[in-house]
Amino acid sequence: MDRICDLYQISRQAHYQKCQRELERAAQEEIILELVRQLRRNHPRMGGRKLLYKLQPMLLGEGLKIGRDRLFDLLRSQDLLVQRRKTYRRTTIPGLFRAPNRLPGLEINRPNQVWVSDITYLELEKNHFAYLFVLMDLYSRYIVGWHVASSLAAEGALTSLRGALGQLKTDPAGLIHHSDHGVQYTSHAYMNTLLDHDIQASMGAVGNCYDNIFAERLMGILKGEYYLDTLFVNYSQVTSIVDEVVDLYNTDRPHLSLNLAVPIDVYHGYCDHVPPIIIPTLETE
Repeated sequence: MDRICDLYQISRQAHYQKCQRELERAAQEEIILELVRQLRRNHPRMGGRKLLYKLQPMLLGEGLKIGRDRLFDLLRSQDLLVQRRKTYRRTTIPGLFRAPNRLPGLEINRPNQVWVSDITYLELEKNHFAYLFVLMDLYSRYIVGWHVASSLAAEGALTSLRGALGQLKTDPAGLIHHSDHGVQYTSHAYMNTLLDHDIQASMGAVGNCYDNIFAERLMGILKGEYYLDTLFVNYSQVTSIVDEVVDLYNTDRPHLSLNLAVPIDVYHGYCDHVPPIIIPTLETE
């Protein structure tokens, strides 16, 4: 040992101190990794920045600290960084009715000002599918209504809308409902339900997914972070899992766009530091 220390021109004490620091660092990293695994049990693909935010109080309890770069390096070394996957399947069948796009130029600064809606498929065994209908409050990112159906029929969208309306304590005065132009949202039953509650219909342009980008982003989170893009056994299983995922998303997932608040707190007014969403106006030639 003396010869090695002489070779590197360090003292034995410095060598043993370095070894001790490395052991302590390894022990700390193992604790951090275990905390990450605990969080990932509920949020399987939560990104690094949100993981760090949720880790902070847990690390404080352990007397530990870690920065963003070091956490990312640690996750990378353990192959725990999220790998994004994209799949595409068409769920929008155009309807004949068209509503104007009421969002451009709008400043969204409160809950129940704008709801956005979308549909995505969920794959079952034996080449079967279920379909998830979702309504999200745009300001808070809170999922106000959802339903898993066995077909793309309009009844699935209507059930999710009724669920969203049922949880309201007051009439949604001035509420805008934004969707694509699919037949589910242009059906007589759906449009009449909106009219009955004085809700204004808004729709994006045909073939332009960016006109409904917030709802598309929500579906990406649900499928990308919570394994809703996996293969399910049957309709009963996927329905139960979706209910659990929606609850986790609404009550336990921090959002960078909400200054790391969770949707339920913003929706119910417990957080007042959320910036407004300003929708840019449409460009004209």
